[in-house]
Amino acid sequence: MKINLKVWRQKSPESKGGFETYQVNANEHMSFLEMMDVLNQDLIDQKKEPVAFDHDCREGICGACSMVINGRAHGPNSGTTTCQLHMRFFQDGDTVVVEPFRARSFPVIKDLVVDRSSFDRIIQAGGYISVNTGQAIDGNAIPIEKDRAGKAFDAAACIGCGACVAACPNGSAMLFTAAKASHLGLLPQGEVEQTKRVANMVAQMDLEGFGRCSNVGACEAECPKGISLDNIARLNRHYAASILSSEA
Repeated sequence: MKINLKVWRQKSPESKGGFETYQVNANEHMSFLEMMDVLNQDLIDQKKEPVAFDHDCREGICGACSMVINGRAHGPNSGTTTCQLHMRFFQDGDTVVVEPFRARSFPVIKDLVVDRSSFDRIIQAGGYISVNTGQAIDGNAIPIEKDRAGKAFDAAACIGCGACVAACPNGSAMLFTAAKASHLGLLPQGEVEQTKRVANMVAQMDLEGFGRCSNVGACEAECPKGISLDNIARLNRHYAASILSSEA
């Protein structure tokens, strides 16, 4: 199958970028990243510079493969990362537009690679537990309700890919921040400092320049792990509690 690609090319953060058009012979069984590998091999054979794109596990776990494909973060399939998107979902002769994630807090490094270190700094601000939980075996000593444990595990499924930010018209990181706060705060060991954790993480999120959440819901729709908006509601409750406790 022949695929016409319009790929964003940008030499550096300071350079002006633009789309370049290529044609690739792809196999329907290829993943999208394997198709990009074919493109790059073609460019190398032509003595041209290959397209820079981020990837690591190629198993839908690491969240590195951040691309906007035909206007949607990670492409047309729900619950799917770019590396798990396969070419069988496209038709012979299709034109596919590939861009980096667009957000002020995700500056383009080169081509399709963006700097998502702002997420790391949000986690550093509060995504940890300072309570001494003892040895590994002691983790099973505290009974946890199944519903609560399930919600914590669901929130922990967030891979920090940034699709929520790319999909949000405001470039908000609320779903990511809420997921990282929830998966710790729902458990007894992390519940102790949850109010402080939320306040610190939200403060860092604002410092990084992410936009405000306006409940559009695009973040949940595009999240490859299906992180629920319920986590944002939970984050807002704890944030309100942190403001009230600071004013008391």
